[in-house]
Amino acid sequence: MRAFDTLIDKVVSQGNRWSMLEHFKGHFGGSSRSSSESWAQSDLSDSMRHAAENAPLFIESFYEACEALRNDGSIAVPDVGRMNRILREHGVGYEIRPPELIAVGLHQPIAVPERYQSLDEQAQEIVQASLLQSEKLLAEGHSRQAVQEILWLMESVVTAFKGLSTGSATIEEKYFNKIAQELRTKKKGQTIEQVLAWLTTLHGYLSSPTGGGVRHGVDLKRGITVNADEGRLYCNLIRSYVTFLMTEHDRMSRGVQ
Repeated sequence: MRAFDTLIDKVVSQGNRWSMLEHFKGHFGGSSRSSSESWAQSDLSDSMRHAAENAPLFIESFYEACEALRNDGSIAVPDVGRMNRILREHGVGYEIRPPELIAVGLHQPIAVPERYQSLDEQAQEIVQASLLQSEKLLAEGHSRQAVQEILWLMESVVTAFKGLSTGSATIEEKYFNKIAQELRTKKKGQTIEQVLAWLTTLHGYLSSPTGGGVRHGVDLKRGITVNADEGRLYCNLIRSYVTFLMTEHDRMSRGVQ
C-alpha cells in the first residue's frame, strides 16, 4: 500500500493537489468531498487501508484511477509495467494484463484448455464463462460462491455424457449422481471409474450443510464456512476433474475406448 501511495504522491503533485486527492479517494471508495486538502489526504489513506483488505479490488481501484487520468492526457501516470513490478516485489500474487487481473504464483489456478473439442460453440461459451466467473469470485474473496459456481460447472460437464456410447451401451441417465454411477459401472477398471468416485465424494461433502454448505445451505449451528485456502483447493480440484472428464468425453464422442 505504501508503494502505491508513493506513486499517488507523484501523480497528485502534477495538478491541483486537493482535486487529485479527491479523484483517487473516489476510486478507492470514498464518497463525500473532504473539508480540506489535509483531510482529503487523511481520508484517502483511510479508504486505501480499507480497500487493501481485498487485494484485487485495491489493484483495480488504483489502475482505474490512473487510466481515467491517462485518458485526460495532461497528467503523467505510472504504466502497467510499474504497477506489476510493485506487485511482484511484494509477492501480492496478481498481475495486471489489461483488461484482466490475473492470479499468479501461489494463487495461480490450474490451467485448463481454451477449447474442448467435443463441445459445440454454445457449450464452449458456457464452460469458459463459468471458469472465469469462478476465478473472479475467488479473486474477490467470495470463496463459497466461487466453489458453488465451479461445482455447478462440474455437474453440467457430467450431464454432457448423456447419450454417449460406452462401447457396450449408451448412457441413459439424466442427472449428475445417476450419470456418475452409470459411468462407473460401465467403465470399471478404468481411471474414470476412480475419478468419478472421488468426484462424487467431493460433491457430497460440498453439498452437505455440515460440509462445504454450498448446495443445500450451511448448518448455522454445526456447519463451517469455506475460507480462501479451501476455496482455492476445491476450485483447483474441480478444474482438474473437469479437464479430465472433457478429455474422456472427447474420446467417447469419437468412439475411442
